[in-house]
Amino acid sequence: MKKTLYLLPVLILALACTPKVKPVVQTLPAIPQLLTFNDSVAYYLGTASAAQLKKALPESFTLNEKLYSLGVKDGFGEKGMIDEEAGNALMTTFQQQIQEAMAAEQAAKAAAAKKVGTDFLTANAAKEGVMTTASGLQYKVLTEGTGATPTASDQVEVHYEGRLINGEVFDSSYKRGSTATFGVGQVISGWTEALQLMKEGAKYQLYIPSDLAYGNRGSGQKIGPGEVLVFDVELIKVVK
Repeated sequence: MKKTLYLLPVLILALACTPKVKPVVQTLPAIPQLLTFNDSVAYYLGTASAAQLKKALPESFTLNEKLYSLGVKDGFGEKGMIDEEAGNALMTTFQQQIQEAMAAEQAAKAAAAKKVGTDFLTANAAKEGVMTTASGLQYKVLTEGTGATPTASDQVEVHYEGRLINGEVFDSSYKRGSTATFGVGQVISGWTEALQLMKEGAKYQLYIPSDLAYGNRGSGQKIGPGEVLVFDVELIKVVK
């Protein structure tokens, strides 16, 4: 978080420490206000730092853009209205508030997603061919296998595609054109359980509750907190 909040000073320091080299001729954007290359750099530094701040701040926080702009202006001057010591204390408190606000927002999103996910799993459980285990994992056998069944200590080679319940694909070894190999015990618990139900050559469709996937934390930009995940998993072989 600190790196994000202090993006502009870091960029300025990096520019100050960059060795002087012969300028490269650049084609400037066709924007009247950006008359020189330095104009374009200055403008982009402003938009880049603002974009980073927008991503870092919780949705509940409203940034006073006029005071932010004034702070940038005063930062280039000799002295601002808040000195470094007071600023550090201010930022420490602010970062704590940000963490609390983001945790609350994430919990709210997780609760909403879990409600949708629970409704989906309840309806899905009644569909033909769908099995539900004691943990809440649901699966459907698309193709039954005939080979070995892996244990939690084995490695496996698989092909797979992962989707959200709205159909959006977030990961696919098929699209990459290559299988994946990993430890059965080194993946989300829904996968660990499901793989130990499969035999080599099998292809299952998995419906994984969030508690057996990434829980309230989600994963990356595509898997939000509390999301139910759907996977097509093909067990190629057990790697001994």
